[in-house]
Amino acid sequence: MEFCSGVHHLDHVFELHMLTHTALYVQLFELLGPEGFELIEKLLQNRSLILERSLTYPNDNRFQTLQEQCKKFIGENIKPNYGCQVTIQSEQERLLMKQYRREEKRNARKEKQASEDGEVSGEGLMCFDPKELRMQRELALLNARSMPVLGRQRDVDFEKIHYPHVYDSRAEAMKTSAFIGGAKVFLPEAVQRENNKMYEEVKIPHSEPMPIGIEEKIVYIKDLDEIGQLAFKGMKRLNRIQSIVFETAYNTNENMLICAPTGAGKTNIAMLTVLHEIRQHVQHGVIKKDEFKIVYVAPMKALAAEMTNYFSKRLEPLGITVKELTGDMQLSKGEILRTQMLVTTPEKWDVVTRKSVGDVALSQLVKLLILDEVHLLHEDRGPVLESIVARTLRQVESTQSMIRILGLSATLPNYLDVATFLHVNPCIGLFYFDGRFRPVPLGQTFIGIKTTNKVQQLNHMDEVCYENVLKQIMAGHQVMVFVHARNATVRTAMGLREKAKNNGHICHFLSPQGSDYGQAEKQVQRSRNKQLRELFPDGFSIHHAGMLRQDRSLVENLFSNGHIKVLVCTATLAWGVNLPAHAVVIKGTQIYAAKRGSFVDLGILDVMQIFGRAGRPQFDKFGEGIIITTHDKLSHYLTLLTQQNPIESQFLESLADNLNAEMDPGLEKHREQLVIEVSRKLDKARMIRFEERTGFFSSTDLGRTASHYYIKYNTIETFNELFDAHKTDGDILAIVSKAEEFEQIKVREEEIEELDTLLNDFCELPAPGGVENNYGKINILLQTYISRGEMDSFSLISDSAYVAQNAARIVRALFEIALRKRWPAMTYRLLNLSKVIDKRLWGWVSPLRQFSVLPPSVLSKLEEKNLTIDKMKDMRKDEIGHMLHHVKIGLKVKQCVHQIPSIIMEATIQPITRTVLRVRLNIAPDFTWNDQVHGTVGEPWWIWVEDPTNDHIYHSEYFIIQKKQVMTKEPQLLVFTIPIFEPLPSQYYIRAVSDRWLGAEAVCIINFQHLILPERHPPHTELLDLQPLPVTALGHREYEVLYKFTHFNPIQTQIFHTLYHTDCNVLLGAPTGSGKTVAAELAIFRVFNKYPTSKAVYIAPLKALVRERIEDWKVRIEEKLGKKVVELTGDVTPDMRAIAQADLIVTTPEKWDGVSRSWQNRSYVQKVSILIIDEIHLLGDERGPVLEVIVSRTNFISSHTEKPVRVVGLSTALANARDLADWLNINQMGLFNFRPSVRPVPLEVHIQGFPGQHYCPRMASMNKPAFQAIRSHSPAKPVLIFVSSRRQTRLTALDLIAFLATEDDPKQWLKMDEREMNDIIVTVRDSNLKLTLAFGIGMHHAGLHERDRKTVEELFVNCKIQVLIATSTLAWGVNFPAHLVIVKGTEYYDGKTRRYVDYPITDVLQMMGRAGRPQFDDQGKAVILVHDIKKDFYKKFLYEPFPVESSLLEVLADHLNAEIAAGTITSKQDAMDYITWTYFFRRLIMNPTYYNLDDVSHDTMNKYLSSLVEKSLFDLECSYCIEIGEDNRSIEPLTYGRIASYYYLKHPTIGMFKDQLKPESNIEELLLILTVSADIFLISTYKKNKNSAIEQFASQQNLISILWH
Repeated sequence: MEFCSGVHHLDHVFELHMLTHTALYVQLFELLGPEGFELIEKLLQNRSLILERSLTYPNDNRFQTLQEQCKKFIGENIKPNYGCQVTIQSEQERLLMKQYRREEKRNARKEKQASEDGEVSGEGLMCFDPKELRMQRELALLNARSMPVLGRQRDVDFEKIHYPHVYDSRAEAMKTSAFIGGAKVFLPEAVQRENNKMYEEVKIPHSEPMPIGIEEKIVYIKDLDEIGQLAFKGMKRLNRIQSIVFETAYNTNENMLICAPTGAGKTNIAMLTVLHEIRQHVQHGVIKKDEFKIVYVAPMKALAAEMTNYFSKRLEPLGITVKELTGDMQLSKGEILRTQMLVTTPEKWDVVTRKSVGDVALSQLVKLLILDEVHLLHEDRGPVLESIVARTLRQVESTQSMIRILGLSATLPNYLDVATFLHVNPCIGLFYFDGRFRPVPLGQTFIGIKTTNKVQQLNHMDEVCYENVLKQIMAGHQVMVFVHARNATVRTAMGLREKAKNNGHICHFLSPQGSDYGQAEKQVQRSRNKQLRELFPDGFSIHHAGMLRQDRSLVENLFSNGHIKVLVCTATLAWGVNLPAHAVVIKGTQIYAAKRGSFVDLGILDVMQIFGRAGRPQFDKFGEGIIITTHDKLSHYLTLLTQQNPIESQFLESLADNLNAEMDPGLEKHREQLVIEVSRKLDKARMIRFEERTGFFSSTDLGRTASHYYIKYNTIETFNELFDAHKTDGDILAIVSKAEEFEQIKVREEEIEELDTLLNDFCELPAPGGVENNYGKINILLQTYISRGEMDSFSLISDSAYVAQNAARIVRALFEIALRKRWPAMTYRLLNLSKVIDKRLWGWVSPLRQFSVLPPSVLSKLEEKNLTIDKMKDMRKDEIGHMLHHVKIGLKVKQCVHQIPSIIMEATIQPITRTVLRVRLNIAPDFTWNDQVHGTVGEPWWIWVEDPTNDHIYHSEYFIIQKKQVMTKEPQLLVFTIPIFEPLPSQYYIRAVSDRWLGAEAVCIINFQHLILPERHPPHTELLDLQPLPVTALGHREYEVLYKFTHFNPIQTQIFHTLYHTDCNVLLGAPTGSGKTVAAELAIFRVFNKYPTSKAVYIAPLKALVRERIEDWKVRIEEKLGKKVVELTGDVTPDMRAIAQADLIVTTPEKWDGVSRSWQNRSYVQKVSILIIDEIHLLGDERGPVLEVIVSRTNFISSHTEKPVRVVGLSTALANARDLADWLNINQMGLFNFRPSVRPVPLEVHIQGFPGQHYCPRMASMNKPAFQAIRSHSPAKPVLIFVSSRRQTRLTALDLIAFLATEDDPKQWLKMDEREMNDIIVTVRDSNLKLTLAFGIGMHHAGLHERDRKTVEELFVNCKIQVLIATSTLAWGVNFPAHLVIVKGTEYYDGKTRRYVDYPITDVLQMMGRAGRPQFDDQGKAVILVHDIKKDFYKKFLYEPFPVESSLLEVLADHLNAEIAAGTITSKQDAMDYITWTYFFRRLIMNPTYYNLDDVSHDTMNKYLSSLVEKSLFDLECSYCIEIGEDNRSIEPLTYGRIASYYYLKHPTIGMFKDQLKPESNIEELLLILTVSADIFLISTYKKNKNSAIEQFASQQNLISILWH
């Protein structure tokens, strides 16, 4: 052949130079065809030589030299070349070629012109020199040799990096290639091929085992440490692969990827990493089981069950618990916490980790994540695996915690990419073992049937299958034939047997009549499976998941004992049971996939798993795998099984769903466009809120629901369009049927008849769309599933299971959506429907059908007789038995009736304002607990309050009735607030519905017939527009210098005259931060001016506030004004002389109450002329009664001594200030109650709700929003975050640091030099604080050492650190204003009731009040993060003031005792009069329903008060505190009563001491008596205002001193 000469051909050679080895191979193959193999190999071997020569020869000789060279290589007898020629050009080449063509055209034009003119202009021809161009092009090519393409280095002919643990013969050996089934495939050497009319066959012989390397050392179990030996008990040594990976797996923390053939013992490698993890948590010989979790992700439930059994057995000696967590095996939260290793499926683990709300603590404990079958990344479920890995890696980055990842995989070609994705270091953690490491080498045969006629295809497949089976049987081997449907097992087995009989080969298939054959035959004849009995005598059998468990086990045993020669089975056998055979045949590769709704190719995963069953390790030298497919699929399976298909990511297709689950804004630029498009979509569907300007995402309820229930984005769009509050059950099923999850389910011709039958027989509701449409089919299948209908067609059974699984989840999601939208009827309907699908029972059947112990005949009779649960509860067991004509069953029915969960609810209501009601709901369980029926934890319920007239839910929550509560019949109390509107509705319903049980529900009616709403509140004081008053108005130079400012603020200006120039009582209600302390000082100065010999008392509700005042006034009032200031608290009790000399006493309510109780004997109490009560709105708090008593007593004292005592009350803005003022004897002139909005710095408030029943996970889900709030509202100004406990300060700080770690500048909140900060950190004692301060985050709580607290305070006040996280006490204690305040959660743990309760609203207002610094900010910002069900309540009361009610009722007896002991009350009438002095009495008249009073007529009031007094006095008498005279009127105090009053004890405590104390009691008994006393019981571990353990100790000291008396 002559090569076409000239530029074009050389061009082509140079273009080919640009290709990689493989690509060039392909190009040349297409050019020269299969016959040119030798030439191609020679060309490639001499590639660089050819190129070098062609570039260095002088220009003119180049073409002929190249031609000669080529001829030399090729020889002469070459056919013409064919095939397409692909050219690849660089940008420079393209431009060069353009110039070349332009010049060529110009030349052609000139030549034409010349021939017309008859002369040639030499100059014109010379201007274009192709050789010159050629030189330029060669230069470009030479440059291109060293240039990266697309910015990445191409893998041209460079020496590949050799990784130490990669044994990849394919990469090492050259491959031959061939056209198979019309596509080109690389094949190993020694391949045998056969091609005939019926089929094409490719046989790949088994590879020889890998020779043992010098480095390899087998690891013996006896050489391991104790933990290793215990776990591998019964094994002598690890196999080759396990020994090679041993060092990395067992002794390092490296991430690993192990690619090895099926059956190579990867499970034990996983075990090695598990043991390494366990060994890291051993301390002093004990495994710290609560420090770690190991998660093993297996691709199938069957595999998960097998792995759970395997690991359980192996780890049992170590006491490690292994549990399965899959769709079938749910675990309770407690079980998960008690488990160290979880075996789960990708989807389940994805859902668990998605719910950051539910299981934050769980995913943070994970220290080892094992992903089995990583090559699944390539399949439909790949995106789930990718999200799991991505989420884990992100957690590792953000929390800087170590999570080891182990990937186990079959052999896959692009192992390097997968290793990179799993963050595996390829030089240490990447292990790749090819087929030579199989325990039994595998020979593979691929057969492609050529005909396209479906019937013929099946016949040919049967034919070929029979030939191959026979060949193996003749050689004395057993064979497994895998088919892909249950009914096909029988068909194939019968077909094979038939062929054997017809061809006279049946004798080869018969089982050898051994000694145990007779026994086996008997077992088979006992089986109820007809086909099994029929096939066995001829040596055939079947196996599929539809058979009974005992039949399956029997077949497995018979096969392993050699009684069955040919076993026809489905793929479940390969996954679930380890049953090998010498040869396996896969007959046909079309498998029905319900998810796709059509036939799909058998996945590579299944093929590998099935081939993994070929070869029995102890008997065979090699195994054989035969796959029979259609001709067009032959190349597909060949490339897959010779590992030429790299696995690619399938993540993009489900990016929208995965992104919705993650909601993390930290995404990089080059992915941004993708993300923005998806975010806009999600925003449009209301699944997230996407703020394009900042790029921030915030999740919505709808998005969270979609993520938790795995609902696709398109399905949510369908719901948005079709779903509303008035749909029927039928409509709901129709909507569910249109979900995207089902889009691939198709209606097939052959199913229509059966679907019609199902529609008529089992569908209780209409199925729109009918049998012709896929959504009609889905609806019919779902209803048939609920009705427990039987189906024949395999594809329908498969579709039905798929529909049922998904529908249950989708209906649950719809239920949550309806609940969030507050549609009562719809919520109820959906909750029931989801239970209907779960239980497969329609709602109208008897609830007793949920018990499997009752026979169907009995249940039918119950339904005929219409016996409801309520009726049967009232009947005796024998009555029920007689009605059912089955006396004995009566007891069983009765037991079941009482086991259906049921509750009794009682509600009491208290109006807080005219628009808000507080509901106290008492829930008592009313059923019998049975562990088999109810489990061991609790029964979950949903409860909601609905308004039937407006069809609206006002409140909903989820609660669990614990087993313990049912056993002890202990009631549960729920307290919540709901709105009411005028005119009052007639009633609301409280509906409770069981989350799991049909027919378990209860309704309680809230009736508004007798509800008396509180009076309307008087208007606020208007802030007048006055000229600010200068401080010189004080008229005392020494007072003026105490202030740093020159003018009083508007509020101080308006109240100045009343406070400083009059003696009338004053109530000042103004928002936090408006300068109320100055108001107190004005009133104190008035006393110093007018009554220098009397005393002023300042009462603050907390010791922290007292401390703050003392520190300030000791300097300003004592040092500068020379007045004596004394602190009087539980911690500091000065001597009598100091108090007697004091001008100003600063104290707490309890202390002053204790002191003023004996006012007759204490002259200094009588010298008090002013009582200033700070935060007087705390009257409504649990400590309110003390304030009430102090004021009542003060008024009482001043009426007796005829010395008026001025009372000044300071508070936040109040709703019912007038009542408080009346009680304090304040006229209109002394009442100042400003609006909450008249703050010196205006406040902007944001309230965000968070879902989730559990406190800790809900708090954790608030951390990211808190971080975003700082970024949005206060990126550089001070931030205060309030949390409820010390633990929360730590957790919040650590999470914020994790978020900072992903920022460009992680130390952006540190506003000082790092070295200076390090010097400070050295002096800090608390280890957590050391860490957080380095990032500019401070922590502040009572558990810190005094010096640490001071350090943090200084750093924050001086703006050296930007963020301070503090417990709520700080809001009251220290005045640190900040630009932004975040209240993270509004509940705290109350030790007394042992549950989480809400902060008083006043506390939240106090915290918010810290936002906005008068001297720096023109606006403050507060972000309140609350439980979503309380969002409405806070929205209301953070903007309008909260009314103050009295809490005196609960402790009335103790305070009456104190007054009786002091001699103030001597008769029952005195007690009645005493009550009229209290604030409680004022509120009783204004809001009677709140205090359970029906009306306010004179008689009713009298009865109510006298019964109150009677009850309190009776209680005191029972506690030996008082004695009531014989006239039943007079009251005498007793010694015990005096002791109780003096030591400030509760009356039950003193009564208990009287009963329990004996003269002979020893120390132990005394301590026991102490610890059960009411006073100590109130000291909870989580006491909200606890400052230190001193408080507890002090109270015990107190009691001990009494016992001493």
